[in-house]
Amino acid sequence: GFHLSGTVTEPATATEPEMTYKVAISFDRCKITSVTCGCGNKDIFYCAHVVALSLYRIRKPDQVKLRLPISETLFQMNRDQLQKFVQYLITAHHTEVLPTAQKLADEILSSNSEINQVHGAPDPTAGASIDDENCWHLDEEQVREQVKLFLSQGGYYGSGKQLNSMFAKVREMLRMRDSNGARMLTLITEQFMADPRLSLWRQQGTGITEKCRQLWDELGALWVCVVLNPHCKLEEKSCWLRQLRKWGEMDVCPLEDGNYGNELPNITNALTQSSGHSQDSLARPRRTVFTRAIEGCDLHWQDSHLQRIISSDFYMSPSYQREGESLLFNSQGQPLWLEHVPTACARVDALRSHGYPREALRLTVAIINTLRLQQQRQLEIYKHQKKELLQRGATTITNLEGWVGHPLNPIGCLFLTLTEACRLEEENCLEISDTGDSKPPVYQHVPVATGSQDSGESYLSLALEVALMGMGQQRVMPEGLYAQDKVCRNEEQIIARLQDLELDPVLVQTLRKQCILLLEGGPFSGLGEVIHRESVPMHTFAKYLFSALLPHDADLAYKLALRAMRLPVLETTAPSGDVTHPHHLVSVVPSRYPRWFTLGHLESQQCELASTMLTAAKGDMLRLRTVLEAIQKNIHSSSLIFKLAQDAFKIATPADSNSDTTLLNVALELGLQVMRMTLSTLNWRRREMVRWLVTCATEVGVRALVSILQSWYSLFTPTEATSIVAATVMSHNTILRLSLDYPQREELASCARTLALQCAMKDPQNCALSALTLCEKDHIAFETAYQIVIDAASTGMTYTQLFTIARYMEHRGYPLRAFKLASLAMTHLNLAYNQDTHPAINDVLWACALSHSLGKNELAAIIPLVVKSVHCATVLSDILRRCTMTAPGLAGIPGRRNSGKLMSTDKAPLRQLLDATISAYINTTHSRLTHISPRHYGEFIEFLSKARETFLLAQDGHIQFAQFIDNLKQIYKGKKKLMLLVRERFG
Repeated sequence: GFHLSGTVTEPATATEPEMTYKVAISFDRCKITSVTCGCGNKDIFYCAHVVALSLYRIRKPDQVKLRLPISETLFQMNRDQLQKFVQYLITAHHTEVLPTAQKLADEILSSNSEINQVHGAPDPTAGASIDDENCWHLDEEQVREQVKLFLSQGGYYGSGKQLNSMFAKVREMLRMRDSNGARMLTLITEQFMADPRLSLWRQQGTGITEKCRQLWDELGALWVCVVLNPHCKLEEKSCWLRQLRKWGEMDVCPLEDGNYGNELPNITNALTQSSGHSQDSLARPRRTVFTRAIEGCDLHWQDSHLQRIISSDFYMSPSYQREGESLLFNSQGQPLWLEHVPTACARVDALRSHGYPREALRLTVAIINTLRLQQQRQLEIYKHQKKELLQRGATTITNLEGWVGHPLNPIGCLFLTLTEACRLEEENCLEISDTGDSKPPVYQHVPVATGSQDSGESYLSLALEVALMGMGQQRVMPEGLYAQDKVCRNEEQIIARLQDLELDPVLVQTLRKQCILLLEGGPFSGLGEVIHRESVPMHTFAKYLFSALLPHDADLAYKLALRAMRLPVLETTAPSGDVTHPHHLVSVVPSRYPRWFTLGHLESQQCELASTMLTAAKGDMLRLRTVLEAIQKNIHSSSLIFKLAQDAFKIATPADSNSDTTLLNVALELGLQVMRMTLSTLNWRRREMVRWLVTCATEVGVRALVSILQSWYSLFTPTEATSIVAATVMSHNTILRLSLDYPQREELASCARTLALQCAMKDPQNCALSALTLCEKDHIAFETAYQIVIDAASTGMTYTQLFTIARYMEHRGYPLRAFKLASLAMTHLNLAYNQDTHPAINDVLWACALSHSLGKNELAAIIPLVVKSVHCATVLSDILRRCTMTAPGLAGIPGRRNSGKLMSTDKAPLRQLLDATISAYINTTHSRLTHISPRHYGEFIEFLSKARETFLLAQDGHIQFAQFIDNLKQIYKGKKKLMLLVRERFG
């Protein structure tokens, strides 16, 4: 049959009633060519009702009545039967059919109508003609709508996932050799090219967003797959090529390396030193995401050697040919395929994607045999150059095109092809584990099918080998943020896949062999002895290798990880060997980093590798030493070294068991390095680092504490040394934590006092008080600290610092010393007439109260200083009032007699203070009156009342005050309203 119709009933649910739908399906040569369903569901996939009817027909063919095409049935009817048939049909569906029936009747009765020009009539129930195109039904409008919708959501609401599942659908169609695969990809691409954000990003010169970038990459890779279909027709290929060229020429088409900005000359190309290469990026042709697919259109599958490789497992060279050098076979007679590696891998991907898994495997094996031969030859070349390269310490040899992070993902493609052949499909492979994650795949060894005697190799060991080869390839860091980011991402994807492999003895043997080759590989390997300065670092890869090798060959694991610790791009200058390298112009300029946008990530990976080694080496002093040296030599960032120190400390001090002294010492040593690195640079985490170091040293023991106290000047600033380090070391908690005996406590205290005095000498402003506090218990040290303060007081210290120390002295029971320091502080102070809320006022009042309590002589000594420094009338009158309330000398200094009499303001020293206060009031009054506004008049009158109280303390005070008021009335008679208020209050 060519047409299937039926009704599908959807049972009632709690919320929905039972529904019945009419479904019609046309098919041709085992493909569904069109569908309609009453549910009106719009989707690129068939609705459940179409699927149900199709399955019913497949599973119960005898339940479905087979009928002749309707044209045959009509042919058998006579005139009356036909009339009856038509009338009944119209009656059954008169509302829908009547207008059409009327129109058709008119056309048939009109002799020159279009219908009458053609013999016969269409029959939807009859099959298509043999020449008709036959392909699966694809609702093109729906595909467009959905892609448009997902793109408009900009990667939110899971739209990225949806688009990826559409790409997966295309791959599935290709694998089933469904001709709609390319059609669907075309529809998707058209919508991608019409995305309005493209022109916006281009105008702004910003890169495409990360999520969107990955989708474009997949789009480009899929087109490479489509054009490499080994069985596509020439006209199909030329049609695709036209489309791809059209898209690629549009100015909004995204570029392969991810940035629109790259069309401008790169900043590094503008350097004058690199004038020889300055045309470099301008001359490079524009490569879009479709360029590889366009290039792929030139590839064909006609090569006879290639055809033989993919069509047989047993293709070998005849044994008599194996002596000489051959480009087609290795010395064992196995075929080689010497194409550019990413291109050869794209062929493998195409075979796999178009449903040719055996052929893909055969080509993969040939590529791996080629890579092995290449690796052997490179080793031989290196042996000849080794001496010269090691002397230079640099190399110009590097791959400009890395396989990891490559747009065609060659290594990932080979790895997948090989592991897919080894996958153990469990009974229920869709089963989800309790946590809701899908289970990791389970692999088994499948022997490599080959013409030679049993090679003992399995596809699984080849998968591991090729992943290690690709990841270990020495290659230059590509230009641009996107390409660099992709290198990291691709590396992480491959490692995640490698971690799914269970390492049995066969795989461990492969791992060891490949690691040794990588270590010996010289400049061809990223883990060789000499690498290019701008080589992609191997830290992430080495961390995987280290953990995988450790249980089986610890020496090799450490050798490899220690070799990988380097990050030569951060060494200060480019060695002379770099100059001839045309790709990165920056290398020509010494002391300049190339533009490595992912440097922060790379440094943190370097740190992770070091941390992994430290954890593994716990308890092994020798190994820890070598790891420590590698860290000190290769890691240049203080915050990363601090992180390592913290990691080591955590691992060394588990909560549930004893500390590991070997690792604790490493933590301390790293901490000390951080202190030295950050001593002269500003670091916002510095306080945290200093506190941590003291904690770590405390954990190591008393000798470590003594050591940091003795060498404080190379580790801490004087302030840190006194206020954080020595203070913490001398705290009660530390003494308890270390359970020290008396001699040990004394030794620590003595070191802390020595430190305190040294710091006070170096920075008296910030350390004097801490030094005095630390030296309290030792008379000589305390006296020395006091002397340092006195010596520094006249030059290097502020009044605030001196007042603080003076108060501390009074509190400690040294009032005379406090007085001396307070007097010194007064000489640094200057309080203007309007500074009546200055923070130092309290200190001044305290200093006067102290002098007053000591006696008449001290008060007489401080008053001239007060008069000289303080010009604020209210403060002076406050001091005056306090001094006249009680008799001086109440502190009762031994050996002094006090009269116990109140002091008079007529005699020295208070007379001088009274005069100064009166003149301060007079000056302040004139200053205030020069720019007074009416709203301040009330406040001003109150101020004059206060002034009168002070005037009246003098013998002829009332006369002086009256003169003063008359004076004001005379000078400021223009301020009539104010003078009226003055008269009202003061006459």
